[in-house]
Amino acid sequence: MTLLTALARVAAAETGRAQPTKTRRHLHLSARPLVLIPLQLAGEACAPLAVMAGEDRAKPLQLTVYEPRDRARRFEFAAGLAETVLGYIDGYAGADPADGEPYPDAPQLLVPNAGAAAFTRMLGRSTRFRQVTGEYAVPAAVPLLGRWLSYFGERTEVTGSALLTPLTAALADHWATGQSAMEDANLAALLGWIDPPDGMTGLEAARAAEDPVRCPPAGPVTDPSFDNEVLDHLVRVVRNATAAGDEVALARAQAAMDAALRSQLEPTWELMWRAVDLLRALPEAASVPERWKSDRWSFTNQVGWLREGGAPQPRRDGAVAAARRLARLEREQQRLAVQRAYDDPLVMAEYRLTGEAFAGTVTAADPARLDTSGKRTTLRPVIVVETADEVVLEPGAILRSPDRPAQDARVMTVTVTERRTEVTLELKGGMGRAKVAPPGSMPEPGDEVTFTTLRDDFQPAAAFPEREDTPWTHGGPPQEYVPTDDDAREDWS
Repeated sequence: MTLLTALARVAAAETGRAQPTKTRRHLHLSARPLVLIPLQLAGEACAPLAVMAGEDRAKPLQLTVYEPRDRARRFEFAAGLAETVLGYIDGYAGADPADGEPYPDAPQLLVPNAGAAAFTRMLGRSTRFRQVTGEYAVPAAVPLLGRWLSYFGERTEVTGSALLTPLTAALADHWATGQSAMEDANLAALLGWIDPPDGMTGLEAARAAEDPVRCPPAGPVTDPSFDNEVLDHLVRVVRNATAAGDEVALARAQAAMDAALRSQLEPTWELMWRAVDLLRALPEAASVPERWKSDRWSFTNQVGWLREGGAPQPRRDGAVAAARRLARLEREQQRLAVQRAYDDPLVMAEYRLTGEAFAGTVTAADPARLDTSGKRTTLRPVIVVETADEVVLEPGAILRSPDRPAQDARVMTVTVTERRTEVTLELKGGMGRAKVAPPGSMPEPGDEVTFTTLRDDFQPAAAFPEREDTPWTHGGPPQEYVPTDDDAREDWS
């Protein structure tokens, strides 16, 4: 937790309302996301119980597994879910995109919390290797659904990706509450702090959300009292009606189970769309479209891979693939940190506190200064910035301004007075070839500016051996991956 976030949490506790930690929305929100609320059977690693899903907040679809311990019923459920999810995905993967361009848009799945995202990924793993022929054949849509759910789950590891978004994480990234980070994982409590009902404080709303009758858990696990007092009885009634072959009793029992599970899902459904409304009210940060384009490219490549008959994702990456993936994830994390700071003054304020940035006013500028120390005379204007921030940068440090990210600023001197600090900066780049910097190409006296050590310069990809050249220290060249029946065997599936 950063200092500003800690202060915001204290302010939230004192005022009774969550405090914003961002001035921009650093997340893409689709015009028509697919909201997905899964429930699983408690005590089982991957036993789906029910799901509520849909693009229209007024028309949610509910699917129920009436016998969640029966593997055949689970795959029937998966086939029904595939109809919704794959139909939604197909709406974005129509005609091939233009050469050199990704699809103009991509699907976005919204789930309540990190647990729901993890369950979605596990459901993908448990279904993507299933065979469509043979003794335990499943409908062809089931393994395809599994591959897509696995894909969305893997994209959550990419910092800044929005293809599968847990809304608790998105909300907690933009607001600080007066409760712990663990308590922020409760969607109802988190929204209670951010947008409490009239006449209630955030703390009162969060306490009310602890009542499982009023605010059922957002999944993927249901409340233990519901399991013991309601669900267990309903499952037994369904099982007995099935064993007796009583179609009327079975239909009545299934309807009762649907209604009970709907009572657990509908409150979260309303909370999800309320969260979407709150996030949409924030202005989108400038770098969000660039990150969404990366998601669109990823989606485009996945569609192409599937259409060309590519194999399912392997259960484990090889050594080279894992190293490349880790390097890519680290690069994306670094890029996101810089982009968010450049886009949002509240994020940049964190770096001002640590000395990695400062903000101030330009008090002097020399747009015609020339550097004659080298073989060629070059234009090197200077500016003087007066700031109240503590500046711990040494002469020679290279800085950037969010207003002019392509222009370097080298620290020449730092002069500290009683109340202010003056920083003299030499500028390079973004001013053309004239002997005097053109107006607007550099800061002018009176301008409010920010400079930081944060930079997002191009970095060449790390050099990794080819797959067939994997060194013996990492297991040697792996065998070509070919899906087998063993891939579908999981202790928990």
